[in-house]
Amino acid sequence: MRPLQSRWLIRPGDLLAFERMDGVRPASADLAIGKARTAARLQRPTAEIEDNINRGRTAFVTASIAALRGGMPIRVGGEVVGAVGIAGLSKETDVDIANTAAASLGSLSETAGHH
Repeated sequence: MRPLQSRWLIRPGDLLAFERMDGVRPASADLAIGKARTAARLQRPTAEIEDNINRGRTAFVTASIAALRGGMPIRVGGEVVGAVGIAGLSKETDVDIANTAAASLGSLSETAGHH
């Protein structure tokens, strides 16, 4: 089994927590941090940024952001309260895990009353 990716939770700009499984490449951890930070600061999934670049909006390339799929903002009551970044597997798997994690964390916060 391949090592699972890293997960990072970032309140817009601040690293709050991370998890890295044994065997994850160091570069995957750095990518996960960058994806989460980008999703939090731009308040949108990093897949949208990657798609914009692929459609020719190359200004993002010079913006010092992680423009790779796998970063997803966490929303509570419509507000971005943080983000998750996933790296280390296929881009489709990174996106699926990031989407699920962000939705779950947003739901947990709303259930706990942290609007």
